[in-house]
Amino acid sequence: MPDALYIAIFMIIAAAGTFAALKFMPFGGKLLGHDRGRKFAAGSEVNIGKPTGVGFYFVLVFAIVALIAGEHSWGFIVSMLLVVASMICGFLDDRSAAAWGEYIKGALDFGIAIVGAIVFVACYGSEVSISLGGASFEIPSVIYAILAAILFIVSINATNATDGVDGLSGTLSVFTIITLTITGSMVNGFDSTKAVSGLILVAVLIPYLWFNHFPSKMLMGDAGSRAIGFFIAFYAMYMGIPFAYLIVGLPFLIDGGLSILKITIGRLTHKKIIILKNVTTPIHDHLKKRIGFSVPMTWGVIIGCALFIDVLYIALVAAFL
Repeated sequence: MPDALYIAIFMIIAAAGTFAALKFMPFGGKLLGHDRGRKFAAGSEVNIGKPTGVGFYFVLVFAIVALIAGEHSWGFIVSMLLVVASMICGFLDDRSAAAWGEYIKGALDFGIAIVGAIVFVACYGSEVSISLGGASFEIPSVIYAILAAILFIVSINATNATDGVDGLSGTLSVFTIITLTITGSMVNGFDSTKAVSGLILVAVLIPYLWFNHFPSKMLMGDAGSRAIGFFIAFYAMYMGIPFAYLIVGLPFLIDGGLSILKITIGRLTHKKIIILKNVTTPIHDHLKKRIGFSVPMTWGVIIGCALFIDVLYIALVAAFL
């Protein structure tokens, strides 16, 4: 079967399964939590009461279809199980009566990231490629495992922090996966066994975005954002271009990552050092609260910047190969 047809079939299966799951939400009344709103987040009160944690559905569909269609190796299987583990941790937080504390979430993220990094290096090695030029080199395994763990933690939290505007995190994730697929294939050659997993995630996110576009009917919650963040980090390494995240992931890093950095520095210094004092983070909150953008306008500005970065990056990779 041609690679394109093979991938298309599984993408259709994943999209159809996700749409059906989100349309009917089996056991949703007993299974899902409801949004509590976010303290200090501009406009978050409009989401109070909406079903949250629906990432439970699309992450399960994604993991099942990816395991069927993708690589049948222990490294991939365990990595997909870690995606599900990230989802479960977020899902339990979504449906709890009170939000889990940052220390609990941080400890869970750390544990999943460490296991993910060790499994990846043990199963796939530590050779990486540089997108601009295509040169490849080996990183010492211990150093690569440390860098991989950091990448997992950053990606999980940046993706999670970005999920505060209808359709934003999901759309950015689609763009990121597509760009990693294109540039990874340009640098290291197209491998349908690898690419299919990323494109299946795109396929499950599209029907989710149908329900999540403004005004949203449901929210992915931590169940979705944390699992997606883990997979994006895995996929960048899986495609052999982990450093590409520094460019392709810029929308996540700027919008959500700066918020995490600001909070972390403030707590570590007991608020003696506060960066970005005049900037409300995440940046999407600054656009809404300080500048007065509407939700659709905020989405459009950030997505427009992300699209510009991705197209420019793809063009640069093509030019330097």
